[in-house]
Amino acid sequence: MKPIFFLFVMVVAFGVNAQQEKLRAIIQSDAQWYLRDKVLDPSGEYFPDERLLGQGFALFTYTDGDFQAGIRYENYQNVMLGFPTGYQGEGITYRYARIRRDNWDITVGNFYEQFGSGLIFRSYEERGLGLDNAMDGVRIITKLGQGLKLKGVIGRQRKYFSKGEGIVRGIDLNWSTNEALPFLGKKGIIASLGGSFVSKFQRNFDPILNLPNNVGAFALRSTLNFKGFNWTNEWAHKINDPSYDNGYIYKPGQAILSTLTFSKKGLGILASIKRIDNMSFRSDRNGQQFDLFINFLPPTSKPHTYALAALYPYATQINGEVGGQFEVNYMIPRGSFLGGKYGTRLSLNSAISNSIDKSPLDDDSRGLKGTQGYVSDIFKLGPILYFSDINGSISHKFSKKLKSKFTYFSLKYNKTVLNDGVGDITLLENLGMDSIININAFVWENQFKLMNGQTLRSEIQWALADGFRGDMAMGLVEWTINQKWTLAVQDIYNYGHPTTSRQIHYPIVSLIHFNGPTRVQLGYGRQQQGVFCVGGVCRVVPPSNGLSVSITTSL
Repeated sequence: MKPIFFLFVMVVAFGVNAQQEKLRAIIQSDAQWYLRDKVLDPSGEYFPDERLLGQGFALFTYTDGDFQAGIRYENYQNVMLGFPTGYQGEGITYRYARIRRDNWDITVGNFYEQFGSGLIFRSYEERGLGLDNAMDGVRIITKLGQGLKLKGVIGRQRKYFSKGEGIVRGIDLNWSTNEALPFLGKKGIIASLGGSFVSKFQRNFDPILNLPNNVGAFALRSTLNFKGFNWTNEWAHKINDPSYDNGYIYKPGQAILSTLTFSKKGLGILASIKRIDNMSFRSDRNGQQFDLFINFLPPTSKPHTYALAALYPYATQINGEVGGQFEVNYMIPRGSFLGGKYGTRLSLNSAISNSIDKSPLDDDSRGLKGTQGYVSDIFKLGPILYFSDINGSISHKFSKKLKSKFTYFSLKYNKTVLNDGVGDITLLENLGMDSIININAFVWENQFKLMNGQTLRSEIQWALADGFRGDMAMGLVEWTINQKWTLAVQDIYNYGHPTTSRQIHYPIVSLIHFNGPTRVQLGYGRQQQGVFCVGGVCRVVPPSNGLSVSITTSL
Protein backbone atom coordinates (compact mmCIF):
# COMPACT_ATOMS: atom_id res chain seq x y z
CA MET A 1 0.00 0.00 0.00
CA LYS A 2 2.90 2.41 0.63
CA PRO A 3 3.97 2.68 -3.05
CA ILE A 4 0.34 3.25 -4.04
CA PHE A 5 0.03 6.00 -1.43
CA PHE A 6 3.11 7.81 -2.66
CA LEU A 7 1.97 7.50 -6.27
CA PHE A 8 -1.42 8.92 -5.26
CA VAL A 9 0.26 11.89 -3.55
CA MET A 10 2.28 12.65 -6.69
CA VAL A 11 -0.73 12.43 -9.00
CA VAL A 12 -2.83 14.71 -6.79
CA ALA A 13 -0.01 17.22 -6.43
CA PHE A 14 0.53 17.20 -10.18
CA GLY A 15 -3.15 17.74 -10.90
CA VAL A 16 -3.65 20.55 -8.37
CA ASN A 17 -0.55 22.45 -9.49
CA ALA A 18 -0.82 21.88 -13.23
CA GLN A 19 0.48 25.36 -13.99
CA GLN A 20 3.66 24.85 -11.99
CA GLU A 21 4.35 21.16 -12.57
CA LYS A 22 7.92 19.91 -12.65
CA LEU A 23 7.56 16.23 -13.37
CA ARG A 24 10.67 14.52 -14.66
CA ALA A 25 11.62 10.97 -15.53
CA ILE A 26 14.80 8.99 -16.07
CA ILE A 27 14.43 5.63 -17.80
CA GLN A 28 17.11 2.99 -18.41
CA SER A 29 16.94 -0.49 -19.86
CA ASP A 30 19.79 -3.00 -20.30
CA ALA A 31 19.68 -6.42 -21.89
CA GLN A 32 22.00 -9.05 -23.29
CA TRP A 33 21.40 -11.95 -25.63
CA TYR A 34 23.87 -14.68 -24.71
CA LEU A 35 25.52 -16.93 -27.27
CA ARG A 36 27.17 -20.27 -26.58
CA ASP A 37 30.95 -19.91 -26.83
CA LYS A 38 32.79 -23.22 -26.37
CA VAL A 39 36.19 -21.53 -26.58
CA LEU A 40 35.41 -19.00 -23.85
CA ASP A 41 33.37 -21.37 -21.66
CA PRO A 42 34.14 -24.99 -22.70
CA SER A 43 31.95 -26.68 -20.07
CA GLY A 44 29.03 -24.26 -20.40
CA GLU A 45 29.23 -23.54 -16.66
CA TYR A 46 28.41 -19.86 -17.11
CA PHE A 47 25.98 -20.18 -20.02
CA PRO A 48 22.50 -19.20 -18.75
CA ASP A 49 19.39 -21.30 -19.25
CA GLU A 50 17.57 -18.18 -20.42
CA ARG A 51 19.23 -16.68 -23.49
CA LEU A 52 17.93 -13.13 -23.12
CA LEU A 53 18.47 -11.47 -19.74
CA GLY A 54 17.62 -7.88 -18.92
CA GLN A 55 16.89 -5.25 -16.34
CA GLY A 56 15.72 -1.68 -16.18
CA PHE A 57 14.23 1.11 -14.12
CA ALA A 58 12.12 4.24 -14.40
CA LEU A 59 12.54 7.06 -11.88
CA PHE A 60 9.83 9.74 -11.67
CA THR A 61 10.32 12.89 -9.57
CA TYR A 62 7.91 15.73 -8.97
CA THR A 63 9.02 19.11 -7.61
CA ASP A 64 6.85 22.04 -6.64
CA GLY A 65 8.54 24.75 -4.63
CA ASP A 66 9.79 23.28 -1.37
CA PHE A 67 8.04 19.93 -1.92
CA GLN A 68 9.48 16.97 -3.77
CA ALA A 69 8.35 13.39 -4.24
CA GLY A 70 9.51 10.48 -6.31
CA ILE A 71 9.08 6.81 -7.13
CA ARG A 72 11.30 4.31 -8.93
CA TYR A 73 10.06 1.18 -10.66
CA GLU A 74 12.60 -1.61 -11.29
CA ASN A 75 12.33 -4.74 -13.39
CA TYR A 76 14.70 -7.71 -13.51
CA GLN A 77 13.59 -10.46 -15.93
CA ASN A 78 16.07 -12.07 -15.17
CA VAL A 79 19.16 -10.20 -14.02
CA MET A 80 22.17 -10.20 -16.34
CA LEU A 81 25.15 -12.40 -15.51
CA GLY A 82 27.43 -11.03 -12.83
CA PHE A 83 24.75 -9.07 -10.98
CA PRO A 84 23.45 -10.31 -7.60
CA THR A 85 20.80 -12.95 -8.20
CA GLY A 86 18.66 -11.45 -5.42
CA TYR A 87 17.42 -8.98 -8.03
CA GLN A 88 14.62 -11.01 -9.56
CA GLY A 89 11.16 -9.69 -10.24
CA GLU A 90 9.70 -6.22 -10.46
CA GLY A 91 8.13 -3.55 -8.33
CA ILE A 92 8.40 -0.05 -6.88
CA THR A 93 11.60 -0.20 -4.87
CA TYR A 94 12.13 3.47 -4.06
CA ARG A 95 9.59 6.11 -3.05
CA TYR A 96 9.86 9.23 -0.98
CA ALA A 97 8.36 12.58 -0.08
CA ARG A 98 10.55 15.50 0.93
CA ILE A 99 9.90 19.03 2.12
CA ARG A 100 12.48 21.79 2.60
CA ARG A 101 11.27 24.88 4.37
CA ASP A 102 13.07 27.49 6.46
CA ASN A 103 15.86 25.61 8.29
CA TRP A 104 14.24 22.19 8.01
CA ASP A 105 14.68 19.39 5.49
CA ILE A 106 12.47 16.33 6.14
CA THR A 107 12.29 13.15 4.09
CA VAL A 108 10.01 10.18 4.65
CA GLY A 109 10.38 6.98 2.69
CA ASN A 110 13.60 6.08 0.89
CA PHE A 111 16.71 8.23 0.90
CA TYR A 112 20.48 8.20 0.44
CA GLU A 113 22.74 9.88 2.95
CA GLN A 114 26.34 9.99 4.14
CA PHE A 115 28.11 11.10 7.32
CA GLY A 116 31.59 12.45 6.67
CA SER A 117 33.58 10.20 4.35
CA GLY A 118 31.24 7.30 5.14
CA LEU A 119 33.43 5.39 7.59
CA ILE A 120 30.41 4.63 9.79
CA PHE A 121 27.45 5.54 7.56
CA ARG A 122 26.84 5.79 3.85
CA SER A 123 23.58 4.90 2.15
CA TYR A 124 24.09 4.98 -1.60
CA GLU A 125 23.54 3.30 -4.94
CA GLU A 126 26.09 1.98 -7.43
CA ARG A 127 23.92 0.67 -10.24
CA GLY A 128 26.81 -0.75 -12.27
CA LEU A 129 27.61 -3.12 -9.40
CA GLY A 130 24.04 -3.92 -8.38
CA LEU A 131 24.62 -2.25 -5.02
CA ASP A 132 21.76 -0.36 -3.40
CA ASN A 133 21.45 -0.01 0.37
CA ALA A 134 18.88 2.80 0.37
CA MET A 135 17.41 3.63 3.74
CA ASP A 136 13.65 3.33 4.26
CA GLY A 137 12.49 5.49 7.12
CA VAL A 138 12.86 9.12 8.13
CA ARG A 139 15.65 11.66 7.68
CA ILE A 140 15.63 15.08 9.32
CA ILE A 141 18.16 17.82 8.60
CA THR A 142 18.12 21.17 10.34
CA LYS A 143 20.35 24.20 10.56
CA LEU A 144 20.87 25.35 14.13
CA GLY A 145 22.65 28.62 13.33
CA GLN A 146 26.27 29.64 13.80
CA GLY A 147 27.32 27.12 11.15
CA LEU A 148 25.81 24.10 12.90
CA LYS A 149 23.96 21.48 10.85
CA LEU A 150 22.30 18.47 12.45
CA LYS A 151 21.21 15.29 10.65
CA GLY A 152 19.20 12.43 12.07
CA VAL A 153 18.23 9.18 10.33
CA ILE A 154 16.31 6.06 11.29
CA GLY A 155 15.05 3.16 9.24
CA ARG A 156 15.91 -0.11 7.61
CA GLN A 157 18.03 -0.80 4.56
CA ARG A 158 17.01 -2.11 1.19
CA LYS A 159 17.85 -5.74 0.45
CA TYR A 160 16.88 -6.40 -3.18
CA PHE A 161 13.04 -6.36 -3.14
CA SER A 162 12.72 -6.41 0.63
CA LYS A 163 14.36 -4.81 3.67
CA GLY A 164 16.92 -6.03 6.16
CA GLU A 165 15.66 -6.89 9.62
CA GLY A 166 18.15 -4.63 11.38
CA ILE A 167 17.19 -1.09 12.38
CA VAL A 168 19.75 1.66 11.69
CA ARG A 169 19.78 4.88 13.69
CA GLY A 170 22.23 7.74 13.31
CA ILE A 171 22.96 11.35 14.15
CA ASP A 172 25.53 13.69 12.64
CA LEU A 173 26.60 17.19 13.69
CA ASN A 174 28.74 19.39 11.46
CA TRP A 175 30.09 22.82 12.41
CA SER A 176 31.26 25.17 9.66
CA THR A 177 33.38 27.31 11.93
CA ASN A 178 33.60 30.30 9.58
CA GLU A 179 29.97 31.25 10.21
CA ALA A 180 30.60 31.53 13.94
CA LEU A 181 34.17 32.82 13.62
CA PRO A 182 34.20 35.18 10.62
CA PHE A 183 37.76 36.34 11.31
CA LEU A 184 38.97 32.97 10.00
CA GLY A 185 37.71 33.83 6.52
CA LYS A 186 39.57 37.14 6.61
CA LYS A 187 42.77 35.16 7.16
CA GLY A 188 41.96 32.83 4.28
CA ILE A 189 41.05 29.88 6.50
CA ILE A 190 38.02 27.67 5.89
CA ALA A 191 37.46 25.00 8.52
CA SER A 192 34.84 22.59 9.77
CA LEU A 193 34.46 20.02 12.55
CA GLY A 194 32.07 17.12 12.74
CA GLY A 195 30.99 14.11 14.70
CA SER A 196 28.67 11.16 14.09
CA PHE A 197 27.08 8.31 15.99
CA VAL A 198 25.36 5.33 14.34
CA SER A 199 23.85 2.24 15.91
CA LYS A 200 22.13 -0.84 14.60
CA PHE A 201 19.64 -3.09 16.36
CA GLN A 202 19.32 -6.77 15.47
CA ARG A 203 18.01 -9.41 17.85
CA ASN A 204 20.27 -12.29 18.79
CA PHE A 205 18.89 -15.78 18.24
CA ASP A 206 22.22 -17.60 18.30
CA PRO A 207 22.02 -20.57 20.72
CA ILE A 208 25.76 -20.52 21.44
CA LEU A 209 27.20 -17.01 21.11
CA ASN A 210 26.10 -14.05 23.21
CA LEU A 211 25.78 -11.58 20.34
CA PRO A 212 25.02 -7.90 21.01
CA ASN A 213 21.56 -6.73 19.99
CA ASN A 214 22.85 -3.17 19.72
CA VAL A 215 26.11 -2.18 18.05
CA GLY A 216 27.27 1.43 18.04
CA ALA A 217 29.94 3.31 16.11
CA PHE A 218 31.10 6.89 16.34
CA ALA A 219 33.41 9.09 14.28
CA LEU A 220 35.13 12.47 14.54
CA ARG A 221 36.34 14.50 11.58
CA SER A 222 37.90 17.82 10.60
CA THR A 223 38.57 19.83 7.46
CA LEU A 224 41.01 22.70 7.04
CA ASN A 225 41.51 24.74 3.88
CA PHE A 226 44.23 27.39 3.66
CA LYS A 227 45.98 28.93 0.65
CA GLY A 228 45.60 25.99 -1.68
CA PHE A 229 46.01 23.36 1.03
CA ASN A 230 43.11 21.14 2.06
CA TRP A 231 43.51 18.68 4.92
CA THR A 232 40.72 16.29 5.89
CA ASN A 233 40.84 13.77 8.73
CA GLU A 234 38.39 11.23 10.08
CA TRP A 235 38.67 8.68 12.87
CA ALA A 236 36.06 6.03 13.62
CA HIS A 237 35.50 3.44 16.33
CA LYS A 238 33.00 0.56 16.37
CA ILE A 239 32.25 -1.58 19.41
CA ASN A 240 32.47 -5.36 19.22
CA ASP A 241 30.37 -6.63 16.35
CA PRO A 242 30.70 -10.39 15.74
CA SER A 243 29.65 -11.11 12.16
CA TYR A 244 30.08 -13.42 9.21
CA ASP A 245 32.72 -11.07 7.79
CA ASN A 246 35.09 -11.22 10.76
CA GLY A 247 34.44 -14.84 11.74
CA TYR A 248 32.26 -13.83 14.73
CA ILE A 249 35.05 -12.37 16.84
CA TYR A 250 34.48 -9.73 19.53
CA LYS A 251 37.27 -7.29 18.74
CA PRO A 252 36.22 -3.62 18.38
CA GLY A 253 36.87 -1.93 15.04
CA GLN A 254 38.78 1.21 14.20
CA ALA A 255 39.50 3.27 11.11
CA ILE A 256 41.49 6.39 10.32
CA LEU A 257 41.65 8.30 7.06
CA SER A 258 43.73 11.41 6.41
CA THR A 259 44.08 13.22 3.09
CA LEU A 260 46.16 16.30 2.31
CA THR A 261 45.92 18.08 -1.03
CA PHE A 262 47.55 21.15 -2.51
CA SER A 263 46.61 22.88 -5.72
CA LYS A 264 47.59 25.95 -7.64
CA LYS A 265 47.70 26.80 -11.32
CA GLY A 266 49.50 24.00 -13.11
CA LEU A 267 50.19 21.89 -10.01
CA GLY A 268 48.16 19.45 -7.93
CA ILE A 269 49.42 17.18 -5.14
CA LEU A 270 47.54 14.55 -3.12
CA ALA A 271 48.75 12.45 -0.19
CA SER A 272 46.46 10.06 1.67
CA ILE A 273 46.87 7.42 4.37
CA LYS A 274 44.34 4.94 5.74
CA ARG A 275 44.22 2.22 8.35
CA ILE A 276 41.24 -0.11 8.82
CA ASP A 277 40.87 -2.71 11.55
CA ASN A 278 37.76 -4.91 11.65
CA MET A 279 35.42 -2.25 10.23
CA SER A 280 32.80 -4.35 8.47
CA PHE A 281 29.49 -2.81 9.59
CA ARG A 282 26.19 -4.27 8.38
CA SER A 283 22.63 -4.14 9.66
CA ASP A 284 22.61 -7.95 9.30
CA ARG A 285 25.53 -9.65 11.04
CA ASN A 286 25.12 -12.61 8.69
CA GLY A 287 25.12 -10.53 5.52
CA GLN A 288 27.42 -11.34 2.62
CA GLN A 289 28.61 -9.74 -0.63
CA PHE A 290 27.00 -6.27 -0.95
CA ASP A 291 24.12 -6.95 1.39
CA LEU A 292 23.19 -4.34 4.00
CA PHE A 293 26.46 -2.48 4.48
CA ILE A 294 25.92 0.50 6.77
CA ASN A 295 29.28 2.08 6.06
CA PHE A 296 31.67 2.68 3.18
CA LEU A 297 35.43 2.28 3.35
CA PRO A 298 36.99 4.40 0.58
CA PRO A 299 40.00 3.04 -1.29
CA THR A 300 43.38 4.76 -1.29
CA SER A 301 44.28 3.81 -4.84
CA LYS A 302 43.57 5.33 -8.23
CA PRO A 303 40.80 3.64 -10.25
CA HIS A 304 42.04 2.82 -13.74
CA THR A 305 39.91 3.16 -16.86
CA TYR A 306 42.30 1.63 -19.37
CA ALA A 307 41.14 -1.93 -20.05
CA LEU A 308 44.28 -3.95 -19.27
CA ALA A 309 45.18 -2.09 -16.07
CA ALA A 310 41.53 -2.29 -14.99
CA LEU A 311 41.74 -6.09 -15.07
CA TYR A 312 43.73 -5.83 -11.83
CA PRO A 313 41.50 -3.70 -9.58
CA TYR A 314 41.87 -3.21 -5.85
CA ALA A 315 39.06 -4.10 -3.46
CA THR A 316 39.08 -2.54 0.02
CA GLN A 317 39.78 -5.19 2.67
CA ILE A 318 37.06 -4.51 5.21
CA ASN A 319 38.59 -6.70 7.93
CA GLY A 320 41.88 -4.85 7.95
CA GLU A 321 44.32 -2.98 5.77
CA VAL A 322 46.82 -0.16 5.93
CA GLY A 323 47.74 1.85 2.89
CA GLY A 324 48.38 5.15 1.29
CA GLN A 325 48.43 7.05 -1.95
CA PHE A 326 50.53 9.86 -3.36
CA GLU A 327 49.82 11.70 -6.59
CA VAL A 328 51.26 14.75 -8.30
CA ASN A 329 50.02 16.42 -11.48
CA TYR A 330 52.05 19.14 -13.18
CA MET A 331 51.49 21.15 -16.32
CA ILE A 332 54.71 22.26 -18.03
CA PRO A 333 53.89 25.82 -19.11
CA ARG A 334 53.01 26.72 -22.65
CA GLY A 335 55.81 28.30 -24.64
CA SER A 336 58.58 26.52 -22.73
CA PHE A 337 61.00 24.09 -24.38
CA LEU A 338 59.25 21.01 -22.96
CA GLY A 339 55.77 22.51 -22.86
CA GLY A 340 55.60 23.50 -26.48
CA LYS A 341 52.79 25.59 -27.86
CA TYR A 342 50.02 23.95 -25.82
CA GLY A 343 51.80 22.72 -22.68
CA THR A 344 52.63 19.22 -21.48
CA ARG A 345 50.85 17.47 -18.62
CA LEU A 346 52.77 15.10 -16.33
CA SER A 347 51.18 12.80 -13.77
CA LEU A 348 52.71 10.43 -11.22
CA ASN A 349 50.67 8.23 -8.88
CA SER A 350 51.65 5.58 -6.37
CA ALA A 351 49.55 3.52 -3.98
CA ILE A 352 50.08 0.60 -1.65
CA SER A 353 47.83 -1.55 0.53
CA ASN A 354 49.07 -4.05 3.07
CA SER A 355 47.73 -6.24 5.84
CA ILE A 356 47.70 -4.90 9.39
CA ASP A 357 49.40 -6.58 12.30
CA LYS A 358 47.27 -9.45 13.63
CA SER A 359 49.27 -11.07 16.39
CA PRO A 360 47.89 -14.08 18.32
CA LEU A 361 46.11 -13.71 21.66
CA ASP A 362 47.75 -14.79 24.92
CA ASP A 363 46.47 -18.34 24.41
CA ASP A 364 48.24 -18.38 21.01
CA SER A 365 44.93 -18.46 19.10
CA ARG A 366 44.15 -16.10 16.27
CA GLY A 367 40.81 -15.40 14.59
CA LEU A 368 38.84 -18.05 16.49
CA LYS A 369 35.08 -17.66 16.67
CA GLY A 370 33.82 -16.30 20.00
CA THR A 371 37.17 -14.76 21.03
CA GLN A 372 38.77 -11.31 20.76
CA GLY A 373 40.32 -12.61 17.57
CA TYR A 374 43.77 -11.05 17.68
CA VAL A 375 45.76 -8.09 18.97
CA SER A 376 47.05 -5.43 16.64
CA ASP A 377 49.84 -2.88 17.01
CA ILE A 378 48.77 0.24 15.15
CA PHE A 379 52.39 1.10 14.41
CA LYS A 380 53.29 -2.33 13.08
CA LEU A 381 52.82 -3.46 9.50
CA GLY A 382 51.45 -6.87 8.62
CA PRO A 383 53.44 -9.32 6.45
CA ILE A 384 50.98 -9.58 3.51
CA LEU A 385 51.14 -7.22 0.55
CA TYR A 386 47.72 -6.83 -1.01
CA PHE A 387 48.37 -4.39 -3.80
CA SER A 388 50.81 -1.79 -5.06
CA ASP A 389 50.56 0.52 -8.01
CA ILE A 390 53.05 2.95 -9.54
CA ASN A 391 51.86 4.70 -12.67
CA GLY A 392 52.91 7.74 -14.59
CA SER A 393 51.69 9.51 -17.70
CA ILE A 394 52.73 12.25 -20.07
CA SER A 395 50.21 13.92 -22.35
CA HIS A 396 50.96 16.48 -25.00
CA LYS A 397 48.95 18.39 -27.57
CA PHE A 398 51.00 18.61 -30.74
CA SER A 399 48.54 20.69 -32.73
CA LYS A 400 44.89 21.67 -32.87
CA LYS A 401 44.21 18.29 -34.47
CA LEU A 402 46.45 15.87 -32.60
CA LYS A 403 47.06 15.11 -28.94
CA SER A 404 48.74 12.07 -27.45
CA LYS A 405 49.17 10.42 -24.06
CA PHE A 406 51.55 7.71 -22.88
CA THR A 407 51.01 5.88 -19.57
CA TYR A 408 53.08 3.27 -17.75
CA PHE A 409 51.81 1.00 -14.93
CA SER A 410 53.80 -1.16 -12.52
CA LEU A 411 51.40 -3.27 -10.46
CA LYS A 412 51.74 -5.94 -7.78
CA TYR A 413 48.47 -7.83 -7.44
CA ASN A 414 47.83 -10.40 -4.70
CA LYS A 415 45.68 -12.82 -6.67
CA THR A 416 45.07 -15.08 -3.65
CA VAL A 417 43.42 -12.25 -1.71
CA LEU A 418 41.89 -10.03 -4.38
CA ASN A 419 40.74 -12.61 -6.88
CA ASP A 420 40.40 -15.86 -4.94
CA GLY A 421 39.04 -14.23 -1.77
CA VAL A 422 41.30 -16.01 0.73
CA GLY A 423 41.27 -14.23 4.12
CA ASP A 424 44.39 -12.90 5.79
CA ILE A 425 44.00 -15.12 8.86
CA THR A 426 44.36 -18.16 6.61
CA LEU A 427 47.41 -16.60 4.97
CA LEU A 428 48.97 -15.69 8.32
CA GLU A 429 48.70 -19.33 9.39
CA ASN A 430 50.18 -20.41 6.04
CA LEU A 431 52.71 -17.71 5.13
CA GLY A 432 53.91 -17.95 1.56
CA MET A 433 50.81 -19.57 0.10
CA ASP A 434 49.63 -16.37 -1.58
CA SER A 435 50.45 -15.57 -5.17
CA ILE A 436 51.55 -12.02 -6.04
CA ILE A 437 51.43 -11.18 -9.74
CA ASN A 438 53.78 -8.55 -11.17
CA ILE A 439 52.37 -6.57 -14.09
CA ASN A 440 54.02 -3.99 -16.32
CA ALA A 441 51.56 -2.27 -18.64
CA PHE A 442 51.93 0.39 -21.31
CA VAL A 443 49.24 2.51 -22.99
CA TRP A 444 49.62 4.82 -25.96
CA GLU A 445 46.52 6.90 -26.67
CA ASN A 446 46.03 9.29 -29.55
CA GLN A 447 43.18 11.56 -30.54
CA PHE A 448 42.85 13.06 -34.02
CA LYS A 449 40.37 15.72 -35.09
CA LEU A 450 39.14 15.05 -38.60
CA MET A 451 37.07 17.08 -41.03
CA ASN A 452 33.41 17.92 -40.41
CA GLY A 453 33.72 17.67 -36.63
CA GLN A 454 34.74 14.01 -36.66
CA THR A 455 37.19 12.56 -34.12
CA LEU A 456 39.30 9.42 -34.23
CA ARG A 457 40.70 8.07 -30.96
CA SER A 458 43.02 5.09 -30.70
CA GLU A 459 44.58 3.06 -27.91
CA ILE A 460 47.42 0.55 -28.03
CA GLN A 461 47.84 -1.34 -24.76
CA TRP A 462 50.34 -3.98 -23.71
CA ALA A 463 50.50 -5.79 -20.37
CA LEU A 464 53.26 -8.18 -19.29
CA ALA A 465 52.37 -10.37 -16.29
CA ASP A 466 54.36 -13.19 -14.67
CA GLY A 467 51.30 -15.35 -13.98
CA PHE A 468 47.51 -15.50 -13.68
CA ARG A 469 46.29 -14.00 -16.97
CA GLY A 470 49.74 -13.75 -18.51
CA ASP A 471 50.70 -11.34 -21.27
CA MET A 472 48.04 -9.41 -23.18
CA ALA A 473 47.80 -6.85 -25.94
CA MET A 474 44.92 -4.62 -26.92
CA GLY A 475 43.99 -2.31 -29.75
CA LEU A 476 41.06 0.11 -29.85
CA VAL A 477 39.74 2.52 -32.44
CA GLU A 478 36.86 4.89 -31.61
CA TRP A 479 35.34 6.98 -34.38
CA THR A 480 33.08 9.87 -33.40
CA ILE A 481 31.22 10.36 -36.66
CA ASN A 482 29.20 13.33 -35.46
CA GLN A 483 27.32 14.46 -32.38
CA LYS A 484 24.87 11.59 -32.75
CA TRP A 485 26.96 8.58 -33.71
CA THR A 486 30.08 6.88 -32.30
CA LEU A 487 31.55 3.57 -33.44
CA ALA A 488 34.20 1.70 -31.43
CA VAL A 489 36.10 -1.52 -32.17
CA GLN A 490 38.51 -3.17 -29.75
CA ASP A 491 40.28 -6.48 -29.33
CA ILE A 492 42.17 -7.91 -26.36
CA TYR A 493 44.48 -10.78 -27.26
CA ASN A 494 45.54 -12.86 -24.24
CA TYR A 495 48.46 -14.36 -26.16
CA GLY A 496 50.51 -15.18 -23.07
CA HIS A 497 47.96 -16.99 -20.91
CA PRO A 498 49.61 -19.88 -19.00
CA THR A 499 46.91 -22.22 -20.34
CA THR A 500 47.21 -22.60 -24.10
CA SER A 501 43.46 -22.98 -24.61
CA ARG A 502 42.95 -19.57 -22.99
CA GLN A 503 45.23 -17.76 -25.44
CA ILE A 504 42.27 -16.25 -27.24
CA HIS A 505 40.89 -12.97 -28.56
CA TYR A 506 38.23 -10.86 -26.84
CA PRO A 507 36.78 -8.62 -29.56
CA ILE A 508 34.04 -6.07 -28.86
CA VAL A 509 32.21 -3.82 -31.30
CA SER A 510 30.08 -0.93 -29.97
CA LEU A 511 27.76 1.50 -31.69
CA ILE A 512 26.46 4.48 -29.69
CA HIS A 513 23.70 6.85 -30.77
CA PHE A 514 22.73 10.11 -29.09
CA ASN A 515 19.42 11.82 -29.75
CA GLY A 516 18.91 14.69 -27.33
CA PRO A 517 18.62 13.17 -23.85
CA THR A 518 18.45 9.63 -25.25
CA ARG A 519 21.48 7.38 -25.48
CA VAL A 520 21.38 3.97 -27.17
CA GLN A 521 24.35 1.61 -27.15
CA LEU A 522 24.65 -1.68 -29.01
CA GLY A 523 27.55 -4.00 -28.37
CA TYR A 524 28.69 -7.40 -29.50
CA GLY A 525 31.64 -9.44 -28.33
CA ARG A 526 33.35 -11.43 -25.61
CA GLN A 527 33.58 -10.44 -21.95
CA GLN A 528 36.53 -11.72 -19.92
CA GLN A 529 36.01 -13.35 -16.56
CA GLY A 530 37.27 -11.15 -13.79
CA VAL A 531 36.55 -8.74 -10.98
CA PHE A 532 34.78 -5.43 -11.67
CA CYS A 533 35.24 -2.68 -9.08
CA VAL A 534 33.85 0.78 -8.44
CA GLY A 535 35.26 2.80 -5.53
CA GLY A 536 36.91 -0.20 -3.90
CA VAL A 537 33.69 -2.28 -3.99
CA CYS A 538 33.84 -5.24 -6.37
CA ARG A 539 31.80 -8.00 -7.95
CA VAL A 540 32.80 -11.04 -9.96
CA VAL A 541 31.99 -10.95 -13.67
CA PRO A 542 31.68 -14.32 -15.46
CA PRO A 543 32.84 -14.85 -19.06
CA SER A 544 30.19 -14.25 -21.69
CA ASN A 545 29.60 -13.75 -25.37
CA GLY A 546 26.64 -12.06 -26.96
CA LEU A 547 24.78 -8.99 -28.09
CA SER A 548 24.02 -6.25 -25.56
CA VAL A 549 21.83 -3.18 -25.69
CA SER A 550 21.51 -0.26 -23.29
CA ILE A 551 18.98 2.57 -23.56
CA THR A 552 18.92 5.64 -21.32
CA THR A 553 16.66 8.66 -21.63
CA SER A 554 15.26 11.51 -19.56
CA LEU A 555 11.98 13.37 -19.95
